[in-house]
Amino acid sequence: MKWEIVHKATSFIAEEMGVSLKKSALSPNIRERMDHSCAIVNEEGKIVAQAEHIPVHLGSFKIGVLNVLNYLEKEGIDLEEGDSIIFNDPYISGTHLNDVGVLSPIFYNGKLVGYAVNKAHHVDVGGPLPGSINPMAKTIYEEGVVIPPVKLTRKGSLNDEIIKIIKENFKVPDFSLGDIKAQISANKLGEERVRQLFVKYGDIRQSWEESIDYSRRLALNVINTWKKGEYEAEDYLEWGSSLLPIKIKLRVEEKGITADFEGTHKQIEGPLNAVLGVTYSAVSFAIRSMVGEVPTNDGFYSLITVKAEEGSLVNPLKPAAVGGGNVETSQRIADVTFLAMSKFLKVPAAASGTMMNIMMGGIYKGKYWSYYETVGGGSGGRPCKEGVSAVQNNMTNTLNTPIEIAERQYPILFIEYRIREGSGGNGLHKGGDGIIRGFKLLSKAKISILADRFKIGPWGLEGGERGKPGRVTINGKEYPSKFTEEVNEGDVIIVETPGGGGYGKAY
Repeated sequence: MKWEIVHKATSFIAEEMGVSLKKSALSPNIRERMDHSCAIVNEEGKIVAQAEHIPVHLGSFKIGVLNVLNYLEKEGIDLEEGDSIIFNDPYISGTHLNDVGVLSPIFYNGKLVGYAVNKAHHVDVGGPLPGSINPMAKTIYEEGVVIPPVKLTRKGSLNDEIIKIIKENFKVPDFSLGDIKAQISANKLGEERVRQLFVKYGDIRQSWEESIDYSRRLALNVINTWKKGEYEAEDYLEWGSSLLPIKIKLRVEEKGITADFEGTHKQIEGPLNAVLGVTYSAVSFAIRSMVGEVPTNDGFYSLITVKAEEGSLVNPLKPAAVGGGNVETSQRIADVTFLAMSKFLKVPAAASGTMMNIMMGGIYKGKYWSYYETVGGGSGGRPCKEGVSAVQNNMTNTLNTPIEIAERQYPILFIEYRIREGSGGNGLHKGGDGIIRGFKLLSKAKISILADRFKIGPWGLEGGERGKPGRVTINGKEYPSKFTEEVNEGDVIIVETPGGGGYGKAY
């Protein structure tokens, strides 16, 4: 059937966009770690196809694209062929400031037929700290530069005004502008490939609708085998001396699933607030993981409803800081969703539960540098198998930054990189072990860590024990999970990530 061919072809278009973006980008964060995502959207803003890229980006496209289109309509901004829109306002885009989005309309024979869209995590988007993720930010204005949806290109030509703003505010503009141009090129590739499908198969929009309906039916067939009912769970985030509760009521019904976060902690004067797009992404990721192989498009997303009170940790009001909501709170939302699903499905124990974000930068040889990476940990023990050691878990599936690349481009010398043996929780099936990653600074710099699971390790299931909590030391001195510190040449930082929880009682 034609719709099946169009369905597969559109999925591969999104994948090809991602390959193009990776190979064209300048920053190691995109070129090496692949911290980006791509999608094709129909003219109504429905996700038609997504590449299997970063989970925290993917679900947010559903909310973010509609928000951008509504913003453009409200502001009276019309799109023409050759135009593209840039944006990073988390309260519109659905993640955090570092994720710079580019959306481009797709025209065929003069008519709008859809959009190509991508997001890429830029290492630095301004603000007071290297990496633009501020562990102590109280508002979004202490995290970086906010870009509402504006035209990046007009009829194929770059908007010099927005380029000048980026040059003067992003701390590593050469990387940022190179990555933005790669994002424009990736969308152009997507536009051209979609037009080729129209040329070959005629108007494919009905095929897209059938693809969306197929995904909905496929996912619903699985969900309808699950035990109907309401399932509650609670997990926590660390903030100073406090543990902030995230509560969920997961309702499984014939028409789909509702995640209600009533009772979750109110938004805080800190960076752990997660915008609704992040909350939706984390919930849909956990559900998608248990549904199995279904196309990730609007058909699947239409089965998931998220209810979150405005002003809460999982749906804050602007201008609350949200940088850590994307990278840490997203992990805990996924954890608590899995924990609720463990009441009626066989799910793994908790994974490491933190992206272990490392941000560093300063002046070296007369030039500003900014470095960002996440460090993997252990995955949870499974009902029939041990967890996996030293992997990125849940809301991030980025790669590590190769040591050779990092040492060539930054004043860093890596002195240790190995599995943190024995950090996985004991059980019938042990949790995977975390990672030890150590490095020495070759120049004075400022370092920030934004992480979690330092006080309470990832939970086990069915009698399995918790994984070991995370740990960071500078010159042997232990630090909390969230801090910023001035470091000097020769200082040594050792990062130890949590192991996954164990599954089942050990005999």
